[in-house]
Amino acid sequence: RANILDAMKSPDSAKQARESILSQYSGSEEAAKIRLKNAKANAAKGNYTNAIQWAQQLVEAAPQDDLAAEGGFWLGKWLTQQNQSDAARAVFEQVIRNHPEAYHAWRSAVYLDWNVGDFDTVRTFMPEVVTPARRSPLPAGSATLQELYLLGQDQAAWSQWQTEFSNPRQPTVGEQFTDGVLRLGVGDNLNAIFMAASLAWRDTPEEKREYQQLKEDPAYWRVIYPFPYSDLIVSWAQTRALNPLLVTGLVRQESRFQPQIESVVGAVGLMQVMPETASWIGERTGKESYSLKKPEDNVEFGTWFLDFTHEQFGNNSLYAVASYNAGPAIVDEWVKKGDFTNADEFVEKIPYPETKGYIDSVFGGYWNYLRLYNPEIAAKVAEL
Repeated sequence: RANILDAMKSPDSAKQARESILSQYSGSEEAAKIRLKNAKANAAKGNYTNAIQWAQQLVEAAPQDDLAAEGGFWLGKWLTQQNQSDAARAVFEQVIRNHPEAYHAWRSAVYLDWNVGDFDTVRTFMPEVVTPARRSPLPAGSATLQELYLLGQDQAAWSQWQTEFSNPRQPTVGEQFTDGVLRLGVGDNLNAIFMAASLAWRDTPEEKREYQQLKEDPAYWRVIYPFPYSDLIVSWAQTRALNPLLVTGLVRQESRFQPQIESVVGAVGLMQVMPETASWIGERTGKESYSLKKPEDNVEFGTWFLDFTHEQFGNNSLYAVASYNAGPAIVDEWVKKGDFTNADEFVEKIPYPETKGYIDSVFGGYWNYLRLYNPEIAAKVAEL
């Protein structure tokens, strides 16, 4: 109704409609959107007192809403600008505590001076990576299935699961997650990630409770942020002097680790290399014989191009990753326009919604790989 009233040139009535949302549905997502919009509008005008008030209302009224991660991060930044460092630290910690998987949790960790790399340092940051030594038991399935899975007999476990999984159209939360775990073992990474992530859509109280319990287990997040082709990715990342977890986050966003996948515009493989780009890279590197459907060739070319975009922008990973999606010439125009004062404002002003979302997904992925597989950051998150 408020949007319709805006279109009808009735701003006072639209304002009243939005005020009724804030008063009657204070904890709703729509109320969170209104508060975040008002907070940013006030900050843009330099009115940080009002911006802080709106952001505080958001995180207090809807602390678990996804927008509370973004609102909390900006609240922390504005409090920092107002020399309220203790309050800012508490807010940044709250973002990580309530939304550990969010892109803005990484941005908050940066402002807490955690050893996570920032946009201008993450390329050369080489974090320790430790994968679990043992597998966790599955939440569903027979004793035979459990034994096969825990012994690493993935193909046999998947075959066994086909004989047991009798309810694929209406699986329990445990069955759906088990299906996702076992799909990872046979290389069906795209559907594995989807099976785990889509559990967030469950809507009965019991299912929501089970899902929330599952989210507390790092094993759940390791299905959503898996490590297929880790040796290949790490090897080429190190060859290009690229942070391997940043490359992994980019691979996950581009292809969900599917080597044969093709986009509607013709991009191929793990890092979604365009054939024309591959031809250009082949000329530059002297590699004339290659196949983009071979993981080795595809990751070699993809990491070469990511290295190239970093070189184009002085090793700033924000601009480099944006260039991987939108193209270096376009990003160069955005940088030269210069209507931003810091990296976070640059992200806010990216005019391509796809690229803005891409930044969120790639660096959010990087952060999740860091919090799941780096012992130092995993311990810090656990403390909160």
